[in-house]
Amino acid sequence: MNIDGELEDTPGVVSASTNYARATTKVVFDPQTVTPKKLMQVVEKLGYTATQN
Repeated sequence: MNIDGELEDTPGVVSASTNYARATTKVVFDPQTVTPKKLMQVVEKLGYTATQN
């Protein structure tokens, strides 16, 4: 599954960019529409570990 595609399909997400080699994803989102917790749930649903920096 594509992390960026799943995140970008989430309402409130403007963009997502994943660097698989570094195991990082940068997400630009509207905090009025979606929470960081929800974004982490999307990533974890795909089988990855998610943390917030």
